[in-house]
Amino acid sequence: MRQKKRNEFLTEVELEFMTELWAMGEGSVRDVLARLNPDRNLAYTSAATILRIMEQKGFVTSTKRGKTFIYVPVLAKDAYQAKTLRDLSNKLFDGTPATMVARLVDDDGLSEESLKEIQALLRRRLENDAP
Repeated sequence: MRQKKRNEFLTEVELEFMTELWAMGEGSVRDVLARLNPDRNLAYTSAATILRIMEQKGFVTSTKRGKTFIYVPVLAKDAYQAKTLRDLSNKLFDGTPATMVARLVDDDGLSEESLKEIQALLRRRLENDAP
């Protein structure tokens, strides 16, 4: 029998849950459900299953407080963002971050203000890395 491959990345719904946990720091199934869009209309049991799967994958840990499980993110948001961007860069941009950034700044949807913010970030990074 094939062993199930451990997924290094969150699914779309898992990312939705993880975003709420990152914002709260920790939370129960009910806490997460309360923060989701009301139109989401997700059953408690479905949300509990999603969080259990996230725990099995190693994205969250849980502790029991009374009858309630409290879930805590294992990975910080910025660490997950960096990991996901590295993967995207490797898969879609041949491992060249400059190509990925070029694609981003060539996007017609970026405002002049956003481009100036990116320019300031690059300038600051270059100044901090200078010998």
